[in-house]
Amino acid sequence: MNQLEILRESLGQCDEIILDALLMRNRIVEDIMAYKKSNDLPILQPEQEAKQKEWLEKRMEKKRHKAEVEDVFRSITMNSKRIQSRKLFNYNIVLIGFMGAGKSTISEFLKNSFAMEVIEMDQIIGEREGMTISDIFEVYGEQYFRNLETNLLIEMQSKTNVVISCGGGTPMRECNVVEMKKNGRVVLLTAKPETILDRVKDSHDRPLIENNKTVPFIADLMEKRREKYEAAADIIIETDGKDELQICEELILRLRQMDNK
Repeated sequence: MNQLEILRESLGQCDEIILDALLMRNRIVEDIMAYKKSNDLPILQPEQEAKQKEWLEKRMEKKRHKAEVEDVFRSITMNSKRIQSRKLFNYNIVLIGFMGAGKSTISEFLKNSFAMEVIEMDQIIGEREGMTISDIFEVYGEQYFRNLETNLLIEMQSKTNVVISCGGGTPMRECNVVEMKKNGRVVLLTAKPETILDRVKDSHDRPLIENNKTVPFIADLMEKRREKYEAAADIIIETDGKDELQICEELILRLRQMDNK
């Protein structure tokens, strides 16, 4: 056996060790999730991820291949999050609510926490049409845009374990709600009109309130939508005065309670 063959054999042995360690690690991740669920412990513990990063930074200080090793650990962490996500949600999480209620913010938090795919409906529709939502309304009208929303929700039936962030008007169509519930849990995020105004006052891609950014107008529109929002929702979460972690922990807890019924 020449030197190259010896090195390749050593490399193969390393691969076997890595593979066995990864399989064992994944099993431990599943065990941790099971323990948390059976003991009603918080699922999201961002401090643990921070500890792992700190540990890795210290271990790799001044070592060769630091960037490559960190890249591998990022992948390991992402895959662990996916395992946790699949254990928790074998369905889609559909976020509804008035503009500015926090749908995009919570979608991003869930994406970072569980490596879940996020479907921002307005963003995808805008990209496919090659124009802003405001321009779609102006050029083609609201009905055209609402049909695009319905078609996208139908398309989402082929997916599971994704977060779907809906536009504010999406739940107003009953057929849309039917599509949401086929393979998803519908989560309504709410906030006070004053909070909504504060969150959207500097945005110019909300055609329904572009020229009416006032608390009374927003409150009136919210009230008109409230009945259908609440009828569509499986759970309702108030977002006022809560940070992303608090909202997501409540979301996870309420979904678990719903699944256990």
